[in-house]
Amino acid sequence: MSRSYLGFWEFHMNDFLSHCNFRLIGKNLDAMTFRSLLLVVLSLFGGFCLAVARPNVLFIAIDDLNDWIGPLNGHPQALTPNMDKLAARGVVFTNAHCAAPACNPSRAALFSGLMPDKTGVWSNNSNSLQKLMPDALHLPEAFLNAGYRTFGTGKLLHQKSGAPGYDDYFATEQRWSPFDSKAELYTDEELPSKGSDNPRHVIEMDGETYVLPLNRMPSDRAPESNKGESFDWGPFDVPDKKFGDTLITDWAIDKLQGHAARLEPDKPLFLAVGYYRPHIPLYAPARFFDRFKSDPGKLPPVLESDLDDLSDTARKWAIEAVTAGSHATVVKYGQWRQAVEAYLACVTYIDYEIGRLFDALESSGLADNTIIVLWGDHGWHLGEKQHWGKWTGWERSTKVPLIIAVPPSQAKAFSTDGEYCNQPVGLIDLYPTLTDFCKIDHGVDLDGESLLPLLKSPDKKTGRMLVTTFDEGNNSIRSENWRYIRYVDGEEELYNLAKDPNEWENLIDHPECRKQLKEFRKVLKD
Repeated sequence: MSRSYLGFWEFHMNDFLSHCNFRLIGKNLDAMTFRSLLLVVLSLFGGFCLAVARPNVLFIAIDDLNDWIGPLNGHPQALTPNMDKLAARGVVFTNAHCAAPACNPSRAALFSGLMPDKTGVWSNNSNSLQKLMPDALHLPEAFLNAGYRTFGTGKLLHQKSGAPGYDDYFATEQRWSPFDSKAELYTDEELPSKGSDNPRHVIEMDGETYVLPLNRMPSDRAPESNKGESFDWGPFDVPDKKFGDTLITDWAIDKLQGHAARLEPDKPLFLAVGYYRPHIPLYAPARFFDRFKSDPGKLPPVLESDLDDLSDTARKWAIEAVTAGSHATVVKYGQWRQAVEAYLACVTYIDYEIGRLFDALESSGLADNTIIVLWGDHGWHLGEKQHWGKWTGWERSTKVPLIIAVPPSQAKAFSTDGEYCNQPVGLIDLYPTLTDFCKIDHGVDLDGESLLPLLKSPDKKTGRMLVTTFDEGNNSIRSENWRYIRYVDGEEELYNLAKDPNEWENLIDHPECRKQLKEFRKVLKD
């Protein structure tokens, strides 16, 4: 019998017995004997309930997370023990990709189950999904309509407030830093310094004075805007609760505990938790930076001539500071290593918060019947191809972490031994996967495919080709071993990732690759 059911009945039985005397077949029963008999009956009944109970869903989103986590081995200093534990009992999708490598279009596609060409959400500059497709059935709405209790917190869609489908939603003011959003604004007097060699924005908090940006770099993207500089990194020696991601975890834990205590078998739980780190600015509690004092951060592998075999169009996508800052600025100010350390520190901080969430799930008694999905909305460059941020068609930008662990109560029917699936899959597949697993008839013609077959047989070959768009007319396609990129002006790239995982050699003009090129071009034509 699941611990949540058993704990509920034990708690209420003790209260019940304190008020009642029982007789059975003419004989007095003491409370302890009656309790034992009743627990036997409830255990038998509970086994039946557990067999038919619909699974809970814990849906964890992480902003701007690339493969620098333990299960994907993307960086030798990745420290993510809680993600490691989840991976050890689930399936890790090593070839998972977003629909679009920016927050707004990626999340719009995931939560609607429709690609950008259907939603019209092409980029962060596009309108929201709700404005462009007001009748779209959002993923949590499908669960709400099916009788689930739905809760959401943090960054889920690309907006500050909640979205359709949640019984309750929590938004935190401290999304990007420990500071109030108004305090982050440069004053008119400070603004001239923002793009200079000595940027200076002063914030007073709890009796301490902070001078931003911590990395002392001028602003590349918005030197004339009063908004706080986001392309910054470093530690803050403040309590964890100064960070929004900790507050998000606290709220989610409260909802888990409340749902477990409420115990409504006909009302399973859909809990979506969206973390902001490691989105820039790369701020985290100071203790997560301590390990780099004795083990400095290791830079990602790069090739000095990486951009030489690319078109002018591709080089522009690489070098322009569209979603973060300029690589040239990072190198000039000697901040590359510090940025790497800060990114890794933020990832470990979020892993710590996820660990708190997992502990609460276990203690609630809901874990036995909960499917956990952990995903990142897109990748993130840290100097690879001289790029910082997302919004490119290369592997570093399109590839996302995706781990799915089915409920332990259903483990026999699925792969649960920490297996890896190397087949191309997409975040677009999560909507059909979860509704398929939870047997929800949503009535929507979705663009993705259910991943249940791969959760049962991770080695199964699919032959799929996943399309990622980066603004209308620019497409990147990933197969099991190859990547093809075509820009809106017709320029192309082709990479053999089995031999060249860093995408350093553009094979577009190699005669021996004509077969692969023909297949990719056909996908776009179709």
